[in-house]
Amino acid sequence: MKKLLLSSAVALASMSGAAFAAGHGVSACLITKTDTNPFFVKMREGAEAKAAELGITLNSYAGKVDGDHETQVAAIETCIANGAKGILLTASDTSSIVPAVQQARDAGILVIALDTPLEPIDAADMTFATDNFLAGELIGQWARAALGDDAANARIATLDLAVSQPTVDVLRNQGFLQGFGIDLADPNVIGDETDPRIVGSDVTQGNEEGGRRAMENLLAKDPTINVVHTINEPAAAGAYEALKAIGRENDVLIVSVDGGCPGIQNVKDGVIGATSQQYPLLMASKGIEAIAAWAADGTKPSATDGKDFFDTGVALVTDKPVDGVESIDTTEGTNLCWG
Repeated sequence: MKKLLLSSAVALASMSGAAFAAGHGVSACLITKTDTNPFFVKMREGAEAKAAELGITLNSYAGKVDGDHETQVAAIETCIANGAKGILLTASDTSSIVPAVQQARDAGILVIALDTPLEPIDAADMTFATDNFLAGELIGQWARAALGDDAANARIATLDLAVSQPTVDVLRNQGFLQGFGIDLADPNVIGDETDPRIVGSDVTQGNEEGGRRAMENLLAKDPTINVVHTINEPAAAGAYEALKAIGRENDVLIVSVDGGCPGIQNVKDGVIGATSQQYPLLMASKGIEAIAAWAADGTKPSATDGKDFFDTGVALVTDKPVDGVESIDTTEGTNLCWG
């Protein structure tokens, strides 16, 4: 993990030199899905700290709830009008936001997608993100190995993000299913698999209340569910509460993605079996450096070798390691967590 983070830093070293020279008079925007999810709170902290270090004026915007596309479009329009040099964006609707993003790029603004790739991915100048498919695949592999022979008879529920199926939602879902050993139909679509082990999916809006509601809905469909994939750890916490209400909190395996401090604590406490940890502060701070470099001399960030985005790393966190799936424990996960 340390090597991965170090390589990320080295990959942007040439850009960082220009970044530090950008200086005053440069403004940037950070637009997140919400301003309450700890993931986006940490992202804002990373962007603010790096902007202050480089003398960049940062304006932050967020949707009212996860999925609030209209507020994000209005924020992009404000950033264009204010003459921002760059925009860091976690899009709620990864395809519908593209025309607004194109307007910003046409105005000479560098647009970097954070965490969530746009559709198509090259609609932004670059994406700084976790390999979300790999994040899902790791927890799928872990869950299959943890169940052993019982994986063949699993009853799986997936608690996803939104009806619009943004890219981060699809990547984590499909990665999990592939990691668990389920044949994917269209890897760009959630819910078209035919494996009888899948009970169904529901959306959570990425929060605890949504996770509880989605879990209740799926338990009503099949009370024998024993494996739950959640889009993030707040949704996992909600799913756990729904299971606890019917006395099944100890016999259902929950896996998730994020790696926030509350989520790592839930892994330690046995609420979540394993989670894939990502690094939002690094995404945002490197994004601000990229904007500074763009403002200084027109340098654009480059993708990680072999990928079409800049990979900011992922690590599986669990206190129950399995053979064949590399992981770190909750002590190390706590040292790297956020929120």
